[in-house]
Amino acid sequence: MAAATLVVSLIMSGLTFWAVNTIQQDARMNDTRFGRDLGLLLAANVAPLIAENHLSEVARFSHRFYSSTSSVRYMLYADAEGKIFLGIPFSESEVENSLTIQRRIQLPENYAEHSDIPMVRQHRTPGGEVTDVFVPLTHDSKYLGVLAIGINPNPTVVASSNLTRDVTIAVFISIWVMVILGAVFNALNITQPIKELVMGVKNIAAGNFKQRVDLPFGGELGELIISFNEMAEKLESYEEQNIEELTAEKAKLETLVSTIADGAVLIDTDLTAILINPTARRIFGWEGSEVVGVNVLHILPRSVQVEITRPLYQIAAGDREAAEFRVTLTQPTDRTIRILLTTVLDQYRESVRGIAMTIQDITREVELNDAKSQFISNVSHELRTPLFNIKSFIETLHEYGEDLTEEERREFLDTANRETDRLTRLVNDVLDLSRLESCRIYHLEAVELVQPIEQTLRTYQLNAKDKGIELNQEIEPNLPAVVGHYDLLLQVLANLVGNALKFTKPGGRVAIRAYLLRNVGKLNGEEDQASEHLNNNSPEKNPVVRIEISDTGIGIDPEDQEAIFDRFFRVENRVHTLEGTGLGLSIVRNIIEKHHSSVHLISEVGVGTTFWFDLAVFQQKSTLVEELQVINTTSTDSDSSITATVL
Repeated sequence: MAAATLVVSLIMSGLTFWAVNTIQQDARMNDTRFGRDLGLLLAANVAPLIAENHLSEVARFSHRFYSSTSSVRYMLYADAEGKIFLGIPFSESEVENSLTIQRRIQLPENYAEHSDIPMVRQHRTPGGEVTDVFVPLTHDSKYLGVLAIGINPNPTVVASSNLTRDVTIAVFISIWVMVILGAVFNALNITQPIKELVMGVKNIAAGNFKQRVDLPFGGELGELIISFNEMAEKLESYEEQNIEELTAEKAKLETLVSTIADGAVLIDTDLTAILINPTARRIFGWEGSEVVGVNVLHILPRSVQVEITRPLYQIAAGDREAAEFRVTLTQPTDRTIRILLTTVLDQYRESVRGIAMTIQDITREVELNDAKSQFISNVSHELRTPLFNIKSFIETLHEYGEDLTEEERREFLDTANRETDRLTRLVNDVLDLSRLESCRIYHLEAVELVQPIEQTLRTYQLNAKDKGIELNQEIEPNLPAVVGHYDLLLQVLANLVGNALKFTKPGGRVAIRAYLLRNVGKLNGEEDQASEHLNNNSPEKNPVVRIEISDTGIGIDPEDQEAIFDRFFRVENRVHTLEGTGLGLSIVRNIIEKHHSSVHLISEVGVGTTFWFDLAVFQQKSTLVEELQVINTTSTDSDSSITATVL
């Protein structure tokens, strides 16, 4: 009601002021027309007199004109230079002395002297608004000066306008005063009790069931207060009866959520976290931080935000029911997680009440899958060579057996038989992985390097002959046995010779060299237990046998030499175009490390490559083999997939 009253008063006051303003505009327009006509009439009568310089006649005529009407405020005559020579109601004779005062008229800037149209304007004075009329005085097309006449406003219109304005202002002020008084009365008698009730309802909603409203009111407002107090008493009684049961159920739920192995985060429709279990805090690094009540998009890692932001909004809006993601985290630790988003509906399954986010740490699962894939790839790579060799020799015997001599056929069968034995050993080693796990005890023993070198040459001799590559050996006479594992060393030689043949052009040369080195103080770049034993028990200081596999192939770029031993690394450029898995040299490196040495290379693009490594000499009357086995057993193998491959 107060607002409507104020609006009506504003509208009526506006209409009243608009009407008064319209009346004043009409009165001003009438004054303008009257002044212009009066000025033209007066100028037409006095212009001939002024042209003949009959100023006394002009003065008498003007006085009679001024005395005959009360609408004229003033009359001023000025010559062409703007000098006032006659003014009514003031006028004086010019004193001819040395102190002559000259008055000049200040014409408006936009006044046109040679225009026949009078200029009209209004200005305010203490006595009201006066209309100024400037009429050019011309006679026989000659500009004589200007006549300025001031027209008084219509007193009746002015009085009625002022009265209307004053009454309107008084009515408007009275209405506002009444509205303000009514609002104060309403606030004291109606609004205050309602505010008390609103405050009580808020306290009840916040769980304060002891809230009461005590105000001495009757009627409908009093009945409302009584009903509110009765409701508060019933809620308080209900709370006392069920608080323990509700607390117990809540504790059960929180205990259940906190003890599950997966992370759990409950989010409301505003994406605010309302429940977080310890597993989720540990996965996201939220321990010790207050994250409940915070928007989850502000606290989740960046990689998780990128994945789930859009699905979260879609699920909260009801456009999507569930979502699943796999994300890799780097903070607080490197891990891979699976995130499941599920909609939480109300009891009627009609509206979305929240979102349940389940976080599963699948780091171990991913690592096992990667290890499995690498293991399968490595095993396939290792089984390929003996199978290919067996197939090649058998196909040769099948197709060209009649053309071969008895000795050649026997040699082919013997090689195929050895490759079959090697393949059997590899398969048996793979089957033993279930009990050997990631560590394998290698029984290192004395190995005569001549045997694996010659077997490798026999294996690849046919392949080298087909490619037109010279394959030979340079073994120092009376070379001592080394401490090693025959099959693993044979695998190293096969991989290195196979790579040399693969990257050597026809007409090239691949050679295997083995020679004795004396006075070597370190194996694998460090002083180890085997070297220390040799220092103390051998007349020669740390003798080792160096094995080199060199070729005249395409070589390896310097920037690729450091990474050439990494798993699955292949040099992809215009010269290294042969197919391969990139596991051969990685296997070589790990096998040589099992022998407590390291493999090195020297290469120049277009010239060739040489791989070399050192092996400790076998000491017949010492416990060197047992010591190396102990070292191999106690050392930690960080790459279980490579261990599986070399078994």
